[in-house]
Amino acid sequence: MVTAELTALLEEVRARVRARHPREAGAPAVPLADLMPVVHARDAALGKVAAIGSVNPRPGGPLNAVVQAWKRLVARLLDWHVREQVEFNRHVIASIDALTEAIAGNNRALAEIGSRLSGENDLRNHWVEWRADWERKLSENEIQFLRSLADLQGAFQHRVTLMEANLREQMRAQHRDYEGALERANLDIQKRLWADLERIRAEYERLIFSELKTIRQRTHAAAAAAAPAPAAPQTAPAPVDFDRERFAERFRGSEEYVRAGQQFYRKYFDGRTAVLDIGCGRGEFLELMRSLGVPARGIDLSPDAVAACRAKGLEAEVADWFERLAALPEASLDGIFCSQVVEHLPPERLPAAVKLAASRLARGGVFAIETPNPECLAIFSTHFYLDPTHTRPVPHPLLAFYMEESGLGLIEVHRLSPAVESMPALAALPAEFREAFFGGLDYAVVGRKL
Repeated sequence: MVTAELTALLEEVRARVRARHPREAGAPAVPLADLMPVVHARDAALGKVAAIGSVNPRPGGPLNAVVQAWKRLVARLLDWHVREQVEFNRHVIASIDALTEAIAGNNRALAEIGSRLSGENDLRNHWVEWRADWERKLSENEIQFLRSLADLQGAFQHRVTLMEANLREQMRAQHRDYEGALERANLDIQKRLWADLERIRAEYERLIFSELKTIRQRTHAAAAAAAPAPAAPQTAPAPVDFDRERFAERFRGSEEYVRAGQQFYRKYFDGRTAVLDIGCGRGEFLELMRSLGVPARGIDLSPDAVAACRAKGLEAEVADWFERLAALPEASLDGIFCSQVVEHLPPERLPAAVKLAASRLARGGVFAIETPNPECLAIFSTHFYLDPTHTRPVPHPLLAFYMEESGLGLIEVHRLSPAVESMPALAALPAEFREAFFGGLDYAVVGRKL
């Protein structure tokens, strides 16, 4: 009964193995080892191993029951003696099972080899088709590889171009920075050089002035000792009685026009601390000084002009050039401005007026005088003789000479208000002739106290 059960169990195992490893169709019959006799012998041995220690069944009855009980007792008593034999038998059966499984694996390997050997015919038959497909795939892979290589080369070239462009831009930026630094250094050197030259020029002119002053003083002292007493000074002519404000508005120009022209003097008076405007008029220059934050005050002979300045919040007073400057201490000013005034003075008093103004300037102070330009012939036919208080025009070489005699140096002459702007007909004249005889209607002389 036990053998039948084991046989049924083995058949079930074989069925499962055949279902798991079926023979391939078309495979050649490879002679394999038959394991069935081994399996049957193993099954019989298993049956014997299982029967060890069991008691054979006998018919019923009291005697047989006693015999069976005795057999079972003897079997229990002999169990310690046959235990090792049972274990040995079981291990032998296990070894047979392992050997059977190994041979079965060998059979499966041989079957696999046989199936692969049978596939050689298919390999020969399908080699042309497989080669064409392989060559197609190889060509596609080669094309894809070349495309990838081309993309990499393009990306590399693009990066190289970008790096080159960045390098060139950095080099240009460094070159610009270098040129800028070099230009700034050159400008700084030039500024220091020009400042040194101006200082040397001022010292040189101051030395010349002091030497000439000493010589003139000795000459004048000798001449004064032998000369007769001077005559009494002439009295000033009576002033002309008319509306000066209305006259200035009509013939000199509006306040906006005068204020725009006086922007020229910003660079000379910016940063000064004490400025006097001689002949301040309507106060255009004083307004310019106020916008620059420069302390300034004005004097004028016209009460109406002074009142107009005070109405604007400007500091002005009615005073004469000689009286007001004589009341100031020497070197008390660092800037004096005089516009359209010197042409009103008698020619013999102009040197004294310039000398008095220069004596009130501190060292480095600025003295600026603006007056009609006699080099421009247009002023004699239009502007100059419109004012009945004008005495005579003052040429700029003479005014510059008076400044130099009074201790001023670094003299600058600037021609202002081109005549062609107010007389467009002058544009028809040749440029050189126009500049020589119809240049600026006014001129400015600027000097600095040595």
